[in-house]
Amino acid sequence: MPVVRAPLDPENSLWSWLAYELRAQRERHGLSLTQVGRLIHAARSTVCNIEAGRARINEDQVKILDARYGTGRTLELVLYFARLGHDPDWFRQYTQYEATSSIIRVYAGQGIPMPLQTDLYTRSLVSEHSLGDRETELKSRILRRDLILERADPPYVWALLDEAALELEVGGVSTLITQLEYLLCLAERANVCTRVIPKSAGAHLGTDGAFRVISMKGRDIAYAGAYRGGRLIESPAEVREVVIDYERISQKALSERDTCALIERKLEWYRCVQSGGRVPTAEW
Repeated sequence: MPVVRAPLDPENSLWSWLAYELRAQRERHGLSLTQVGRLIHAARSTVCNIEAGRARINEDQVKILDARYGTGRTLELVLYFARLGHDPDWFRQYTQYEATSSIIRVYAGQGIPMPLQTDLYTRSLVSEHSLGDRETELKSRILRRDLILERADPPYVWALLDEAALELEVGGVSTLITQLEYLLCLAERANVCTRVIPKSAGAHLGTDGAFRVISMKGRDIAYAGAYRGGRLIESPAEVREVVIDYERISQKALSERDTCALIERKLEWYRCVQSGGRVPTAEW
């Protein structure tokens, strides 16, 4: 006997409201999951996941259902405003996307982005910023990193960061040295590309905040922090704009080779600081 699951609480978020309404309309019109799947050109399991909030319906599909259910543009408009708003459950959805990604593009600003952080760097960030269970938060972040870099089919990770990220002493000089060494190790991986935007490049689009673009089979999504309002972005048109912004910022970045050379010079400087030896003249 099939398990009948309770619908989502429509008061949780606009996404929950949309999922709830999609199920309600389907049942009101006496359609099965398979029948709706045929209408929107999706598998039965996909329709089930959409109604459970585990997957997102797209614009073309929602327009088909508005027409079938006689709901005008109601479902389309709920989808529109759900995409504009801040989804309280966005992070769970985002990490699922990360785990199945083929390419992750990230502009990190003045910090080292996950998944390029060492355990020490991550621990220092958690200690500084987390207000909850720090050990649980640390384990969660490390697991998230490993699910990206250490899985059998790791994605390409293309990271852009400001030169200031190589100088920010998160956890102190020793932690920073370990982090810079790790960046050089990652540079040897075929799927990881880190490029630094030098101070000499001046202001650029990234000064508005960090963001990411995740490419999966058949679609892209983006996440923006302060940039574009702090939200998960799934609208294809908006995601394209974020990708263009990433490409424009990348035009100001050093090549991979020059980035590694800069990191090596920073390392030499910080090692001298740590040892108390003669500090070389900074020529970067």
